[in-house]
Amino acid sequence: MAKVIIIGAGGVGTVVAHKCAQNPDVFNEIVLASRTKSKCDAIAKAIGASNITTDSVDADSVPQLVELFRRHKPDLVINVALPYQDLTIMDACLECGVNYLDTANFEPKDEAHFEYSWQWAYRERFEKAGLTAILGCGFDPGVSGVFTAYAAKHHFSAMEYLDIVDCNAGDHGKAFATNFNPEINIREITQNGRYYQDGKWVTTGPLEIHAPLNYPNIGARDSYLLYHEELESLVINFPTIKRARFWMTFGQEYLTHLRVIQNIGMARIDEVEYNGVKIVPLQFLKAVLPNPQDLGENYKGETSIGCRIAGKDKEGKDFNYYIYNNCSHEEAYKETGMQAVSYTTGVPAMIGAMMFLTGKWNKPGVHNVEEFDPDPFMEQLNKQGLPWHEVIGGDLEVDKIG
Repeated sequence: MAKVIIIGAGGVGTVVAHKCAQNPDVFNEIVLASRTKSKCDAIAKAIGASNITTDSVDADSVPQLVELFRRHKPDLVINVALPYQDLTIMDACLECGVNYLDTANFEPKDEAHFEYSWQWAYRERFEKAGLTAILGCGFDPGVSGVFTAYAAKHHFSAMEYLDIVDCNAGDHGKAFATNFNPEINIREITQNGRYYQDGKWVTTGPLEIHAPLNYPNIGARDSYLLYHEELESLVINFPTIKRARFWMTFGQEYLTHLRVIQNIGMARIDEVEYNGVKIVPLQFLKAVLPNPQDLGENYKGETSIGCRIAGKDKEGKDFNYYIYNNCSHEEAYKETGMQAVSYTTGVPAMIGAMMFLTGKWNKPGVHNVEEFDPDPFMEQLNKQGLPWHEVIGGDLEVDKIG
């Protein structure tokens, strides 16, 4: 029995709150906090559980976070706020002696730059304090790392080629919308691509490398090579990997809108002056685009996310392996009121919290998810709404690219 504070009342925070409330034997007290308390109140009312309370906090402010943590005394903070706020929340956790979990690595506000170095720099302080910090416990990053650790434990003597593939084959009926925070989403996909090859990082142009890949129950979808943060930790924790890449699907209509947004300067993250007021164009765009939280009601189709891995099996023979989950937008909405992109991030965050609180993932320091035993997490994926499937010896397709 434990108490958690969930920081963030967006789509992912909504799913985390729902899933924690479904597991009262682990989460007997849940506090949902964000800058706008009324959002938290609406979520708590929709869930209708007696063990959820709400509060307000500015997650940019360490003093406010410290006051919140000292008042509620949680065992763990589940951070599903903005990636810009990771470090302030980690600072407050250290000051108050609270354990920490997030779903995405820290990003500076003024630069679209994705790496774990800022958070890894906290390792010694968390270790000395006897506190655990679990990084990147969504789906990708998150389940993608757990899938990889599971493959290494049960199937491979040496993993050599890793491709994480992420397909959203859903249709929300909007001309253009992002499935999670538009500011974070557009910053991520308009940057240069990057992949790991033979001990070095190779940089590509934005969305330069692409190919059709087949996804279970979906079929072929154009898939584009991006940089994604979990690659950075996975190639360190599994040093036999020779090549690691990340792929995500985008439709042509989405890419056309994105090109226009970039060409007219609306993807800029630096300030411009408008009528005597300084604004960031991308933040203004976020304000006029559809809210990802509101997409679920009319969302049809499903997501498919997994890891395609090649290497040597336990006997040293060539081995191909594909492990994945498909998640229905309609089913996610029926359960939580949110679409599958929020669901596939929020459910693993709850499971990671469950792993810590039940003593299965409890290791002082700052750790990525693949550093823990994958088996109990994998068991809970099947129980909590994200069942996984394996394909042994299939055609990975990605071997033909590059």
